[in-house]
Amino acid sequence: MAWLRTVGWRHAAGLAAVVFSLFPILFVVSAALNPLGTLSSTGLVPASVGLGNFADLFQRTEFTRWYLNSILVAGLASAAGVFLSILAAYAFSRMRFRGRRVGLITLLLIQTFPQFLSIVTIYLIFAGVGDYYPAFGLDSPWGLMLLYLGGALGVNTWLMKGFLDTVPKELDESAVIDGAGHAQIFFRVTLPLVAPILAVTALLGFIGTINEVLMANIFLRSDDAKTLAVGLYGLVAEKRNANFGMFCAGSLLTAIPTVVVFQALQRYIVSGLTSGAVKG
Repeated sequence: MAWLRTVGWRHAAGLAAVVFSLFPILFVVSAALNPLGTLSSTGLVPASVGLGNFADLFQRTEFTRWYLNSILVAGLASAAGVFLSILAAYAFSRMRFRGRRVGLITLLLIQTFPQFLSIVTIYLIFAGVGDYYPAFGLDSPWGLMLLYLGGALGVNTWLMKGFLDTVPKELDESAVIDGAGHAQIFFRVTLPLVAPILAVTALLGFIGTINEVLMANIFLRSDDAKTLAVGLYGLVAEKRNANFGMFCAGSLLTAIPTVVVFQALQRYIVSGLTSGAVKG
């Protein structure tokens, strides 16, 4: 009884959390393997198992194209967003210039308004851009990437700026004494120390971009330009019952890039801020 009061309840709570988290995943796996492929015939344990939904997904839709578009947009948008954000965060954290405080407050105020509030303005801007540069206009993955890039800079800059403020400035001063310039300090001293926040920001940006459907559904209309989120949403937008199996199969395959990115960045996420940089 003493074990139950001190430790046992923690194991029970952890087990309940695991079961609660696994239930929707098991339901999606069951629906993806259900040969009937309908919502009404789906249960937690399928009556039979098959890979027909996966085959139909590749044969009856442009899933391969959607997959490539999503990886391209999410990968480039998250990488470019992290790089530009760390540049801005470094300037706000390490340099003193006129308008610094106003710029930080402006970035914060902009983030208080949802990006969807400006959807009409953004739509008109990209429609105009498409008249001169069709590759970056509407119905283009490249234009959608620019849209995601602009929306992520504000919050990423604030997040990284707070992280950079915790890095000892004595490291910069030591590098200056050794003759290093701002670029050398940034790339050789600062970036290796802030690898954890870069990894976290890149992961969050990748997940948010590859799963975003609201803005992408407005900008992307043709099958060749759609991302995974938009393409899969179209399967269940009107015929939810008939295409539910394919939708779940696509959802499982969509998780693969996220898992790969997480595994690639995991060692940076769990690493310390200045491990090995300062000897005491």
